[in-house]
Amino acid sequence: MEEDQPEQINEQTEDEPQQKEEPTGLSSESLTSEKKVETPGNQHKPSTSNPEVIKIQAWWRGTLVRRTLLHAVIRALIIQRWWKQILTKLMEKRRRAALETFTRKEWAAVKLQSWVRMWRIRRRYCRLLNAARIIQAYWRCHTCASRGFIKGHYRVTANQLHLELEILLGSGPCIVSECIPLPIKQ
Repeated sequence: MEEDQPEQINEQTEDEPQQKEEPTGLSSESLTSEKKVETPGNQHKPSTSNPEVIKIQAWWRGTLVRRTLLHAVIRALIIQRWWKQILTKLMEKRRRAALETFTRKEWAAVKLQSWVRMWRIRRRYCRLLNAARIIQAYWRCHTCASRGFIKGHYRVTANQLHLELEILLGSGPCIVSECIPLPIKQ
C-alpha cells in the first residue's frame, strides 16, 4: 500500500498532470501556502482503485441496508402485534355480545315457559277448586227424600286434591274418597 503513495508530497505522480509554475509577482511564502492548501485536499481524496477500500465500503453499505431493513421489520412487527391485539379485543367484544344476547333470549324463553306452565296449572287448580266448592255447597248437609244427608270436606296439597264425601242414607253410611293428582311438572 505504501508503494502506491508518493514519498514526497511535492513529487508528481503518473495520474496527476504536471503543473507549470509561472512566475508571478508573489513571494515564495504565498506560493507555499497555496501548495499547503491544495496538498491536504489531495491527501484526503479517497482512492477508488484500491480493492480493500471498495470491500470495506461495500460491507458498510450492506451493514447500513441490513440495519435499515431490521428497523423496518421491527416496526412492522410492532404494528402487526398492535393490530392483533385490537382484533383480539374486538372478537372478545363480539363474543361477549353474542353470549349476552343468547343468554337473554334463553332466559326469556325459560321465563315464558314457566309462566305458561304456572298459568295452566293454576287454571286447572281453580277449575277443580270451583268444582269442589260447588259439590260441597250442593251436598253439604243436604237432606235427601229418604231422610239421609251428604257431608264432605276437601284438602289441597302441593300436588293432589283430596276429596272425601260421606253419604248417609237410610240403609247406612257410604264414604267416597278421591285423590285427584294435580299435574305439576317436576
